[in-house]
Amino acid sequence: MKKTNPGRFFEDYSVGQTLVHAVPRTVSGGERALYHALFPARHALYSSDEFARDCGLVQSPLDDIAGFHVVFGKTVPDVSLNALANLGYAEARFLRPIHLGDTINTTSEVIGLKQNSNGKSGVVWVHSKGMNQRGEVVIDYKRWVMVRKNDLDAPAPQTVIPDLMPVIPAAELAIPDGLDFTGYDFALAGEPHRWGDYAIGEKIDHVDGVTIEEAEHMIATRLWQNTAKVHFDVTARPDGRRLMYGGHVISLVRSLSFNGLANAQVVAGINAGAHANPCFAGDTVRAWSEVLDKAETAAPGVGALRLRLVAVKGDASEFPLKGADGKYLPEVLLDLDYWVLMPM
Repeated sequence: MKKTNPGRFFEDYSVGQTLVHAVPRTVSGGERALYHALFPARHALYSSDEFARDCGLVQSPLDDIAGFHVVFGKTVPDVSLNALANLGYAEARFLRPIHLGDTINTTSEVIGLKQNSNGKSGVVWVHSKGMNQRGEVVIDYKRWVMVRKNDLDAPAPQTVIPDLMPVIPAAELAIPDGLDFTGYDFALAGEPHRWGDYAIGEKIDHVDGVTIEEAEHMIATRLWQNTAKVHFDVTARPDGRRLMYGGHVISLVRSLSFNGLANAQVVAGINAGAHANPCFAGDTVRAWSEVLDKAETAAPGVGALRLRLVAVKGDASEFPLKGADGKYLPEVLLDLDYWVLMPM
């Protein structure tokens, strides 16, 4: 009897299928320390219990994107172990903070399938939910991946492409219980800029760059149990190079955005995300942001800002994104559309 599992291939998925992902994960202070060691993460709400309590929270939560990694990592063995590429994200809602000591489980439902014209691979859409030990959903998101076929003669499934919301309405963003920015300490947070200081259409060059190392990427993928072959195994790609985990790039540029957006404390939602081009060890990554929208919230002193966060290899000061043909420029690594909460 065969006891090993080669992972799912495109022909193994069916719309409506439920995937219960293995290995619950209890997060600890070690998770936070490693996250802050891997990335220059320094938003005050996630660095200090005292700062968080002054903002109405019971304690400093785990960084939102670190929580996303925990939830996401559970899905990899069942969704993207045999993936050629992780293509995008939509409708990601950060519904509750993850606190140290919480235990996270993840389940996914297959919501779409489309075989590629070459007959060798296809796109799989899933709706994943991360839950804490009380069964409360903490993070809920949709993503799509390109997955290899194993049996090239397997018939193509009926094409089902889900209708995804382009933007989460600001009124539907979840506000952490008790969040109150009326007594916010701008000096301790690191910058004086508040919600009213940002204008729709404004672009911000975050200035700083970080050169990605193989070791950092491998620690990150192991920490979040992301076992996708293209990240671990140099024989999994024709060029013999390990592809950097896309979430590593997200965390890196979210951290770099501190310079100019230090008060964009809470990630409340991801509207859309595209890994535009591959990232490899040795690439120097910089970031820029554009303010896409603004909204008030019902929480005291809290405003919502919709941002485009772009990761690039090389110079970000000219805000590179797409060429005349509408395609991403080769130096663009990530295009992320997301909501943050910040003091008004």
